[in-house]
Amino acid sequence: MTHSGSQARPVFLGQNQYGKAENRVVRVTRDGATHHVKDLNVSVSLSGDMDEVHLSGSNANVLPTDTTKNTVYAFAKEHGIDSAEQFGIHLARHFVTSQEPIRTARIRIEEYSWDRIEAAGEGEHSFVRQGQETRLTQITYDGSSWEVVSGLKDLVVMNTTDSEFWGYVKDKYTTLPEAYDRVLATQVSARWRFNWSDEARETPDWEESYAGTRGHLLSAFAETYSLSLQQTLFQMGARIIEHRDEIDEVRFALPNKHHFLVDLKPFGLKNDNEVYFAADRPYGLIEGTILRDGAEARIPADLTNL
Repeated sequence: MTHSGSQARPVFLGQNQYGKAENRVVRVTRDGATHHVKDLNVSVSLSGDMDEVHLSGSNANVLPTDTTKNTVYAFAKEHGIDSAEQFGIHLARHFVTSQEPIRTARIRIEEYSWDRIEAAGEGEHSFVRQGQETRLTQITYDGSSWEVVSGLKDLVVMNTTDSEFWGYVKDKYTTLPEAYDRVLATQVSARWRFNWSDEARETPDWEESYAGTRGHLLSAFAETYSLSLQQTLFQMGARIIEHRDEIDEVRFALPNKHHFLVDLKPFGLKNDNEVYFAADRPYGLIEGTILRDGAEARIPADLTNL
């Protein structure tokens, strides 16, 4: 009810989507006595002609989220899981092409790695969960073009030298001493966008691409004499762009895992860059995007949304 003289304001439905999040699927491929494992956490999100389910409650265009869950498991059997990216492509194509109301499908996948345990006896079927990082991919398909953004999170790296930090702005609140030889450590969160968007083009070798991109990221971190974590970030992204033709954009979020020298003078001891206090918070957070010349930035600035 409106007051006299006022006008009712129309209300519109904006962007909306729905799906089934975090479907854990483990696919074991048995090659004789040698087994292979793919361990994924798959989230499906669908959008399209969904106005009526919001406005009137009609489910006529709604594919149940339970059905999307079942599809994930059925596709793991029917298609196997060659890579997280290829599995996501199969799913996205299926939802958009099989359901007329669905215009866009977004598939997000986390992949958990397992290393083989070499043990005496027959067969290779024992694994230990690898704890270095979680592999990520997001597949988006709108019926005509694809967007594949892959990456990783929780990859912790450290250089115990070849890092400095000095010459920065100082004001009356500055207490940080300049450092000419420091520990540089960070927990890498990275996303990279492929320039493959058309099925008429050959798809990248997703597994080789991930291994190669990760390798260039690590090499750049190790080989950069760092005067700032920002400089290291740029070198990591530039190395990927320069060596991986299939990638046009890289974005990093690098929390600086501060290592502070412990004052040992009260104990009559000299700390010659040997003993550190590793602080978990607060931490410096360095973020940035590196682009191929002519490419457009499409990866969200806030990686928590991707």
